[in-house]
Amino acid sequence: MQTVQYWNEVREAAESLRNLLQGRTPQIGLVLGSGLGDLAEQVTEAVSIPYRQLPHFPVSTVEGHEGQFVAGLLEGKPVIVMQGRLHYYEGYTMKKVVFPVYVMKALGVRSLVMTNAAGGMNRTFKPGDLMVISDHINMTGTNPLIGPNDSGWGPRFPDMSEAYDRGYRQLVRRLGEEMGLGESASPSRLQEGVYCGISGPSYMTPAELTMLARLGGDAIGMSTVGEVIAARHCGLKVLGISCITDMAIGEELEELTHEQVVETANRAKPAFQSLIRAFLRELPL
Repeated sequence: MQTVQYWNEVREAAESLRNLLQGRTPQIGLVLGSGLGDLAEQVTEAVSIPYRQLPHFPVSTVEGHEGQFVAGLLEGKPVIVMQGRLHYYEGYTMKKVVFPVYVMKALGVRSLVMTNAAGGMNRTFKPGDLMVISDHINMTGTNPLIGPNDSGWGPRFPDMSEAYDRGYRQLVRRLGEEMGLGESASPSRLQEGVYCGISGPSYMTPAELTMLARLGGDAIGMSTVGEVIAARHCGLKVLGISCITDMAIGEELEELTHEQVVETANRAKPAFQSLIRAFLRELPL
């Protein structure tokens, strides 16, 4: 897709979305991963806008992803929630996968909360834990910024030394301690680590998981890295949180289904939602 055409489509989608928001002006974007979409139902003064109503907007095709924006207030903060995200493995180009990030930027969003369901490669993790993403390893084989750059949206070579905002991570760790998520007996403990993003849609082999763990990965999933690259490109501050839905340890790998991932994410929802809401409550605008 030509650069001029792409950015024109971003602007057209953003303008259409702005008209449908009925005067709402979100400043915080939330992207909800598999099994975590229920948080959107807690937004007050909400308006829901299916992706299919927006020009040029790709549609989510994965079970557990509703495929709509929900805008309103959460903990008194103006938010826009992606209830269902897009994935590279659905057949979209990576530029299409990150299209919603630029649309939210065009609306005036300044902070982005990224969530996902992930397999735990760190042996100290357990299913149901939440992991603050400290960094990522892009193993998708592509990058959303490949091709001509429009400097009006971001620099040709954006810095990724702090892809996930240090201050946001510190705030979430403090909130997790106050909520008791650091205790060993807690059903959902708060961890921190490196997220490995892969293309999918097949799960990894034992040998591949062993390799990624040795490279420094703590969790693995099929999303997030492209969106975070785009977010940093256009100047958004990012918080990333993974819900560890299964253990992806090469030597101990067991058969896994998408239904199991969603089921574990559902069990972790109370802690996940409480943590996100506490973060929003304390996030300065």
